[in-house]
Amino acid sequence: MPGALDDPQTRAALAATRAGAVRWLAGGAVALVLAVLLGVATVQAASDGGTRLPFAGLAVVALVLGGVAALVAGAGSLLRVTRWTRALATSPWRAGALRIAGPATLRVATPEGDVDLRLQSTTIWRTRAVQRLDEREVQVAEVGRDRWVLTADGAGTLYGARRP
Repeated sequence: MPGALDDPQTRAALAATRAGAVRWLAGGAVALVLAVLLGVATVQAASDGGTRLPFAGLAVVALVLGGVAALVAGAGSLLRVTRWTRALATSPWRAGALRIAGPATLRVATPEGDVDLRLQSTTIWRTRAVQRLDEREVQVAEVGRDRWVLTADGAGTLYGARRP
């Protein structure tokens, strides 16, 4: 049985997810570089007896915290897409009808039986995107112990879910 990775739409969705992870990593790195540059500029201006930069210290702290958070999010997403890629190489897609039972609670009725899932995403826009797939045909694949991925034709992305 061919793996889900053989599907061109799956490869495109994985590439889009990987690109998003790289954007998070790059954004975090840029924020950290800006924090260092602002910190150096602030120290240089203060040591030369020039005017102090108001709120520069607060901006440095915000850039460092935001940069670290973005790096963590990007690294987690990159690890997740790597695991999904490996698993989808051997796991086939299962077609089924999606039923929404709550904000993040899903049931996919497949010919092999129902698969109850809980959406992993905590972002409102991704949750709403999955809710718009209610009553539509979707594909699900198991990518780990109690971990699943689902998508639909034209979705352009993969949604992570796990068994409740």
